[in-house]
Amino acid sequence: MTDRYGSDALAGDWRAPRRGRAQDVEAVRGLVVEDVQTGWCGAVVSVEKAGGMRVVHLEDRRGRSRGFPLGPGFLLEGRPVVLTVPTAERRAQVLAAEQAASRTASGSVAVRGQRARVASGSRIWVEGRHDAELVEKVWGDDLRVEGVVVEMLDGVDDLASEIRAFAPTRVRRLGVLVDHLVPGTKETRIVREAERVSPQALILGHPYVDVWQSVKPARLGLGRWPVIERGRSWKHGVLQELGMPHSTQTDVALGWRKILATVRSFSDLEPTLLASVEELIDFVTAPVDTEE
Repeated sequence: MTDRYGSDALAGDWRAPRRGRAQDVEAVRGLVVEDVQTGWCGAVVSVEKAGGMRVVHLEDRRGRSRGFPLGPGFLLEGRPVVLTVPTAERRAQVLAAEQAASRTASGSVAVRGQRARVASGSRIWVEGRHDAELVEKVWGDDLRVEGVVVEMLDGVDDLASEIRAFAPTRVRRLGVLVDHLVPGTKETRIVREAERVSPQALILGHPYVDVWQSVKPARLGLGRWPVIERGRSWKHGVLQELGMPHSTQTDVALGWRKILATVRSFSDLEPTLLASVEELIDFVTAPVDTEE
């Protein structure tokens, strides 16, 4: 038979408040809550003892701070919560997150609220798109603060003539990052010739066949990068060894995207590349002595 009265009205948690029962939440720095009685909304800035009780201080968007008894009577995203003293482990997690946020991907102190500086005359040249994208991901914030632009060369075969055309000066310096700069290679011969063009151009490199290799293999779950035999396209060969699509340039582009996505900060790159890029940035941003 059909139940004319429906389910039991007293079944379930019928005494529960409309917004649900309050859940315990640790009052960690930065947590934004609202005091139910006063409507005061702000981020937790501290929890301390005062007058024999725990007090949580909330700072609103205008920078004003106000204290409230720690415990029930707060809303988090519209739901009731009971604020509790954060554990040592949770405080450590929040501190680590704050410290990470205060640094750029390169490890430099982050400059907040500052617009990118108008580009200076100095430049950093890299060989190709993948080099430029990697430099941007790790050092982009630093370079924008300094007003330094990274440009692609599409190879270094004509490096000496490119430097002559740029005509670097003390106030318009040039840094160049070269792939596979190891003794006996054509890159070494090209760089040796280009270094004679101007003392205001600094050319540095890394030993890797491609900038892909500057990403630590552990980021891809590898013990080392695959060894690709001579005569075989290195990038296509690497993708094939990694079990990824590798037939077309689109495959290469997508493969690089996956590799680049594993890079979170400078710590995911090999030290040789880090040292070269940092030295190039220091060179092109060094203050000019106007009395010289």
